[in-house]
Amino acid sequence: MIVQLQSIARRDAVASDVMEYAIRFATEGEEGVFTGHAAIFGERNRHNEIVRRGAFTRTLADHIARNVRPPMLWAHRADEIVGVWTDIREDDTGLAVTGKLITETARGKEAHALLKAGALNGLSIGFRAKNATRDANGVRILSEIDLVEISLVALPSAGGARIKQVRSASTDAFTRAVTGAVASLRRKD
Repeated sequence: MIVQLQSIARRDAVASDVMEYAIRFATEGEEGVFTGHAAIFGERNRHNEIVRRGAFTRTLADHIARNVRPPMLWAHRADEIVGVWTDIREDDTGLAVTGKLITETARGKEAHALLKAGALNGLSIGFRAKNATRDANGVRILSEIDLVEISLVALPSAGGARIKQVRSASTDAFTRAVTGAVASLRRKD
């Protein structure tokens, strides 16, 4: 199921105001898996910063070499781990991530419910700037970042740092419902 979200308050909304958000049925072991971008290259964020392409190259290589990944936190709270990152990489857009919520925890289960409902879809990075400059307008240009953590947030600093897809409950429940409905219709014939 693909859901299109757009501002209905604005009658002059344009195609760029539409955001696609997909909810897909999970296969065995995929419930709570989601994808998105935690940082967007070239987008000025609310902290007056722009992340350059390649800013994560060194830190991601370092994470791979040490066999570690940054924690997945709830709103930058180190005491609230909600899942694990299964893939973190740079792509043409920015820092692409795939994560899996730990739905056996209360906060992970809550985050999953909010993601499925579309009520929560922001991502934000916690980092240390390793190499940054200021442009003529005072914007901080981040060309090398030490990635510390990635959080699920309601209001991301970078407007495009969003969850794009979340996997919902297994197809077993869906299949049982469809099978039951078909059986019920057959009985009526």
